[in-house]
Amino acid sequence: MRDPEDLRPDPETLLRIAQRQERASSRGRLRVYLGAAPGVGKTYAMLQEGQRRRKRGTDVVVGFVETHSRPLTAEALEGLEVVPRKSIVYQGVTLEEMDPERVIARRPQVVLVDELAHTNAPGSKHEKRWEDVEDILEAGITVITTVNIQHLESLNDVVAGITGIRVRETVPDRVVDDADEVEIVDISPEALRSRMRHGNIYPPEQAARALESFFQPGNLAALRDLALRRVTSEVEGRLTEYMQEHGLRGWETSERVLVLLDNSPESEHALRRAWRMAHAYNGDLLAAYPSYLKKESGMIHILTVAQDLNAVLKELPGDDVMSGLSRVILEQNIIHVVLLHVPRRSWSLGRGLADRLLEVHPQIDVHLVSKR
Repeated sequence: MRDPEDLRPDPETLLRIAQRQERASSRGRLRVYLGAAPGVGKTYAMLQEGQRRRKRGTDVVVGFVETHSRPLTAEALEGLEVVPRKSIVYQGVTLEEMDPERVIARRPQVVLVDELAHTNAPGSKHEKRWEDVEDILEAGITVITTVNIQHLESLNDVVAGITGIRVRETVPDRVVDDADEVEIVDISPEALRSRMRHGNIYPPEQAARALESFFQPGNLAALRDLALRRVTSEVEGRLTEYMQEHGLRGWETSERVLVLLDNSPESEHALRRAWRMAHAYNGDLLAAYPSYLKKESGMIHILTVAQDLNAVLKELPGDDVMSGLSRVILEQNIIHVVLLHVPRRSWSLGRGLADRLLEVHPQIDVHLVSKR
């Protein structure tokens, strides 16, 4: 018979449950349609869901949808109330943006918001559309939205490596991590390229260029794999949390990953690698950093990225990095430690620090990440 103590959720799980319940009591729900690339059908799927809910009697409005002159998308929009956009004049040009204040004043039950990663026009309340969505959710309104996998902050460098294109508009992973539902809109690379050739995504001239660049078969296959892995990780994470909440056993528990950061640009690379490792292991990510670096400009940027990736920050007091790391490893039951190996760096020490950690903690795995 199992000891009742073994069935109790750990304190951090209990805290997450309490925080989620507190948010759910007043906050709207967030549903995200995730795609591998433009044209897979995210906007159409979102509008179809809006139509289904409207027919069931739900008060649904459109906060922002761009049809891009696609007939099926325009048809799916028919019959849905569209909240008027706001106009912003910038450098003599009038730009239209979603009006979150008007959406909140309208107080629908559900609002449809396309292109979560969009950058608002200068002069808007928020720089990013996902921040507007946060305001709407805090007002108790449910949001259904869309985003492509290349816009997730944690995958920014991976997508650049795959496609050769650096995506400038990103969404912090915590926004998607905290979503109540994430659903992938999937289509094969061959079918997507066929849609492109038939003019269902871009005009002919633009489509021809896209097929030779971003929409190459290899790129699309890799992006599709990233999207599928991301949703699989989401499902596994929710399953693990459910099991912990109810004291269930039978599956492997998640493995925690700790990454050591400093204020160098290379540190961001190690952080993103550690995040992907944590998600591959269906585990939590902790980011440790020396306290004497916390006010450095580079460190402030790195910690902001870490927070966007939903990493738990751990400040290491004093000058003894080894001692601080050792304490965190023991207290947090760390399995994997990620170190950035840059020769001649004073405190990273590369394999030297790795060897010392393994001597003291033989139960852990240490991963050395080289600068690209």
